[in-house]
Amino acid sequence: MMHAVLQYSYGDDYMESRELYRAAHLALAWAAVERGALVLGGAVGTGPYEGLIVFKGENALELASEFASADPYVTSGLVTSWTVRPWTTVVGNDAATPVHP
Repeated sequence: MMHAVLQYSYGDDYMESRELYRAAHLALAWAAVERGALVLGGAVGTGPYEGLIVFKGENALELASEFASADPYVTSGLVTSWTVRPWTTVVGNDAATPVHP
């Protein structure tokens, strides 16, 4: 198992524009949670906002990329850019590669 982080950058009108797409975005996210792929997600900051979504699985990078490609926030242009990066988790009960002292 591995983890991946999907990071979104939003446009300046994110707070005003998201309501049009929020229900579909959340439905997609909760469906990924139900499949066991999405661990946590949400907005970061107090404005301008960014989004962080954590995925887990043997193919976490692909899961994150597929999510972004289907996300109404992305397809509508609300997200101005996104990146997927591997996250080497070493501490915590859900760490993929636990390292103990």
